[in-house]
Parts: sequence; C-alpha cells; structure tokens
Amino acid sequence: MVEAAIPTLTFTVLFLATHILLVAVLVSIACSAILLVARLVQRSTPQFVLNSLLGIGIGALFAWRAARGGGNANDQALAYFLPGILYNTGYSIVMSASIAVRWPLLGFLVGSVTGDPTAWHQDKATVRLCSRLTWFLVVPCIIRVLVQAPMYLAGRNGWWNADSAVRALGISKIVMGWPLQIAALAGMLWLLTRNRTPQSPGIEPFETVAAHLPQDPPAESGGPA
Repeated sequence: MVEAAIPTLTFTVLFLATHILLVAVLVSIACSAILLVARLVQRSTPQFVLNSLLGIGIGALFAWRAARGGGNANDQALAYFLPGILYNTGYSIVMSASIAVRWPLLGFLVGSVTGDPTAWHQDKATVRLCSRLTWFLVVPCIIRVLVQAPMYLAGRNGWWNADSAVRALGISKIVMGWPLQIAALAGMLWLLTRNRTPQSPGIEPFETVAAHLPQDPPAESGGPA
C-alpha cells in the first residue's frame, strides 16, 4: 500500500517547493521505479507499483496538455490531479447505475467464485446483499469527488490560491486514498459476517465469497483517487 502514497506525496512536496512540474513528475516516477525493483527482488506482487506508475503517467499527460495550452506551473499541477477526479466520477456513476438496475457489479464477483456469472441474481436476498456491498465501493469515490472537485475548480478558476489548491488536492488524495479503501473493505467484510442468504442452486455461502475478496483494495495509487 505504501506504493500508492509515496509518489503522490513526493509530487506534491516537490512541486510546492520548486514549482517545476517536470522535476516533480520525474522524481515521482523514480520513486515508483525503486519500489518496483524492491517488489521484484522480494518476489511479491508489483500490482500497486504498476498502478502507481500508470497513474503518474496519465497525470503527467494531462499536465503536459495544460502546458501545451499555455498553462502556467499551477495550471499544470492542477491538471495532474484532474484524471483522478474524472475516474472517481465515472466509477461512481457506473457502480451506482448497476445498483439502480439491480445488477450490482459485486454480484459478478460472486459469479466468478461460484463458476456461474449470473446465478446469484436468482436470489433476491443475494441481490440485496451485493447491492449493499457495492455501495461500500461507491461511497469513497463519491466522497472524493465531493471534496476534490470543488478544490480543483476553485484553483482552476482563481477562486482560491492555486498553491493552496494544489496542496489541498495532494493531501486529500493521500488521506482519501488507501484509508477510505481500507475502511470500505472492512465494512464489506463486516457486512458479510452479519448476513447469510438462502442458498440457491449454484450459489455458495457468503463466507466462501468473503474468502475470495481481495485482501488489498483496488489500487488508488498515484492515479485515480
């Protein structure tokens, strides 16, 4: 999980200290590369480091486009955080829509465990539980958008000092990254331990599903947050 926070923290601190976007981005990438080598040496999963690198790359692309458009250093730094806001917005909409149509996406995790991608939908209690589980993934994204989008817009439109906006975005990206995801995962596991659903053909007990939940939440990394 540390790989998710270090590059973002590095970027924020360096940019605020130097106001040189290229330096901040390159050092952030270097941090991720060092962590990647460490993971490979330890023969542990490099998933979160790679996600971090992808996030930094996407953020750097947005910053580069801002520079090409004549934006100053603050405009470029704000653009760096824009992909995460857009990602969380899109994720919230898709996941919420899946709940609204009563095909919550977490149900397909159940399907991947049981071997039948749609058998879970035959049981109403299972659908309700999957909807509640899906909300645990949606809520952190909604919180991030509600907090970070106003910061971005305020800094972008001059309603707030741009340095302060960048600082606030960097801090919120870290605070609302892994801590929120871990809290969401803990809530999902708590809900699973309190709910039992009638078993339908092809549907395993939810204790089995809980055992297949990822032990680490989806990478928030240096990208979407």
